[in-house]
Amino acid sequence: MARTVKRAFKFRFYPSDVQAEQLSRTFGCVRLVYNMALQARTEAWTQRQERIGYHATSALLTGWKKTADLAFLNDVSCVPLQQALRHLQTAYVNFWAKRARHPHFKSRKRSRRSAEYTASAFRWRDGRLTLAKMTEPLDIVWSRPLPQGCTPSTATVSQDAAGRWFVSLLCDDVIAQTPAAGTVGIDAGLDSLLTLSTGEKITNPRHEHADRQRLAGAQRDLARKQKGSANQAKARINLARIHARIADRRRDHLHKLTTRLVRENQTIVIEDLAVSNMVRNHRLARAISDAAWRQFRTLLEYKTVWHGRDLIVVDRWLPSTRLCSACGAITQKMSLHVREWTCPCGSRHDRDVNAARNILAAGLAVTACGDDVRPQRGTSRTGQSSAKQEHPRATKGIPIL
Repeated sequence: MARTVKRAFKFRFYPSDVQAEQLSRTFGCVRLVYNMALQARTEAWTQRQERIGYHATSALLTGWKKTADLAFLNDVSCVPLQQALRHLQTAYVNFWAKRARHPHFKSRKRSRRSAEYTASAFRWRDGRLTLAKMTEPLDIVWSRPLPQGCTPSTATVSQDAAGRWFVSLLCDDVIAQTPAAGTVGIDAGLDSLLTLSTGEKITNPRHEHADRQRLAGAQRDLARKQKGSANQAKARINLARIHARIADRRRDHLHKLTTRLVRENQTIVIEDLAVSNMVRNHRLARAISDAAWRQFRTLLEYKTVWHGRDLIVVDRWLPSTRLCSACGAITQKMSLHVREWTCPCGSRHDRDVNAARNILAAGLAVTACGDDVRPQRGTSRTGQSSAKQEHPRATKGIPIL
């Protein structure tokens, strides 16, 4: 069995001076059109209570190109400008659906430098990509081959803060969905990045911690430079390269880890962590951000869909750490420094392994009876069982391991 999915392949490329100048001009025009369209839509609502959509902003763009002040918009391809308006429309749709905040203006210094080209704005021939308004193809470093017979539908060119150029090719890819028999529960942590219900612990590489001295030195060097000087620009790029190195290693490690988990297991159970709330703890915020639990979950979500796997997310209030996986008893409190504990029934548990086993049991209960694995408040937060709940896990339909 196979599944056809939209998949983006990202490659680094090295533009010539002429291509770099053309792309930089395109980035600026894309940002300008986006901001002007956002301003027009905002004023239409605040002044006239009128909602204008993509077609209205597209008509405005045609008029802007005919003015003397904005005639330079004709020097770049019109497709990235139209795509910027479509992205703004998508941002508004997400805002109206309460999935995101109101769109904000793009900053020249802080916003992402990118431009999206559809199939009508580039030429793909014999594995060579030539963008509109350019005569020479891009010098792409093909770190991996594209799928056999693949033709890109869109090409997104971007430049990161470290000055590196990337092109992302969106293609239709066929992924074989082979069955797997394994089931695993995963507990995320800091001492160990992940602890599996099988007892395996995956070491936390702590990428940011490994480069912390280099990062601090680069930040001090940047702080000493005069604002607006060429040396400040060089120091900023040096700092961005260190950040990019950390992010690249973290992303590579998570990709390899999630791919392995998806290939080996049919059912994967994780915990719903409120990472945005957890990073408010200033003592652990840096370590939690370095662990990238949110990114790990995002990778798992789309890879399980690609490969036909089941991803179950149990409720964050499940007392997985304090719940004995042998008898179901719940301890009163457990500090973070307690890594092993003994239940009154005599079972001795590793804190993280016990939590992973409870998460797996809760996930299996979801598949068996549709349970939402949300424990009662009195049981999950105080550790006290109610009179009607003699066994906290049996009542919720969670199997006893």
